[in-house]
Amino acid sequence: MASFPSSTSYILANSHVAPVLTADGAPKGAKPDAFELRDIVVRDGRITSFQAPGQTRAEDLIRHDLRGGIVLPRFFDLHTHIDKGHIFARSPNPDGTFLGARMATLNDRENRWSADDVRARMDFALRCAYAHGTSALRTHLDSLGKQAAISWPVFAEVREAWRGRIELQAVALQPTELAIDDEPQFKALVDIVDKAGGVLGGLTFMGNPPDEKLDRALDRTFQAASAHGLDLDFHVDESDSADARSLEQIALAALRNKFKGRITAGHCCSLALQSGAHRACVIERIGEAGIAVVSLPMCNMYLQDRTAGRTPRWRGITPLHELDKAGIAVAVASDNTRDPFYAYGDLDMLEVFREATRIAQFDHTDRPWLRLMGPAPAKIMRMEDTGVLRVGGPADFVITRARTLNELLCRPWSDRIVVVHGKAVDTTLPDYSELDRLA
Repeated sequence: MASFPSSTSYILANSHVAPVLTADGAPKGAKPDAFELRDIVVRDGRITSFQAPGQTRAEDLIRHDLRGGIVLPRFFDLHTHIDKGHIFARSPNPDGTFLGARMATLNDRENRWSADDVRARMDFALRCAYAHGTSALRTHLDSLGKQAAISWPVFAEVREAWRGRIELQAVALQPTELAIDDEPQFKALVDIVDKAGGVLGGLTFMGNPPDEKLDRALDRTFQAASAHGLDLDFHVDESDSADARSLEQIALAALRNKFKGRITAGHCCSLALQSGAHRACVIERIGEAGIAVVSLPMCNMYLQDRTAGRTPRWRGITPLHELDKAGIAVAVASDNTRDPFYAYGDLDMLEVFREATRIAQFDHTDRPWLRLMGPAPAKIMRMEDTGVLRVGGPADFVITRARTLNELLCRPWSDRIVVVHGKAVDTTLPDYSELDRLA
């Protein structure tokens, strides 16, 4: 690709644009993964029109010919853990299991998560995400015990420092039972989340069948969220046990408490292992409750069904096709990066979508899966008017030399161009050596 214009006014000629990723959406009857050639006119950092190639009359503007290269809106990463990120070098998972990840992270958190440590790793993670093209990101923050008083103020600082580059949201992550096991700590945490404009979260049981204690904890959580006007975002049934059925309990609690806020459920792995009849019932319930489901395909492929010396038998992801067909809002996201829960990753939503396409078989379907990179998670994050290319909207793009969806998903496109408010930004990734002082 020729050198990108240094001004904020130009024409991106011969651009391939997916109608499903524009504000107007795909025309009726069009293939959801189709791309169309367009000239994108940008003035003063905003999109002013989409034109058929060769029909643009703007002689005062530089024409930058993309030669059919794909132009995507910048990405939305709905579920991450940037407070945990990049601790793998100093606290590796000893055996790759979920239990191993929990114990390694607990030890690292108790002994190393100072404000300086968390701030440095958050900033490193966000520089990676920004270079890859991320526009908005939601992170879960470990919020049990003393850590809430450390991580939430640091997050507030980081959110302000990154405003205008990446919009940040935070979720309090703690066992859901905290709501009834330690009410003073729970109340204090709700106040922290409320003052920070955050989202209240919770981790439900990993392998136990439904029980009355979880119902009571969920009721208390929903009541607290309602009283403070907070949305909810749970870690749910991240387990290979078909007995892990807290997703249905969350849906019933939402209906029982007449909850009006947004609810997101992450992971929901065990739903794929339940009987067809029960799964259909749960999907109906979560549809009634208005729960959005986010799958974390790379992390769950890494953790689920891991036994030493044995090849895993299943993919560890929730039934996205069935959920989407039922009208449930769905998304995919990065989850953990370079920590004991997932040793890899770099907060690159193009990588996430590429791997999700292979793992969840998004190809050969009639569903608009491309929306999972932008508009679908944007809506769940209450950022409904973003995540698409829109006339009058900011010229925020991720540009690659790929001309088709197949080409887009076959390579990492490390030479992509990221454009923010009309200007190409530096996409140099931070060097891992920066983290050596934290190890």
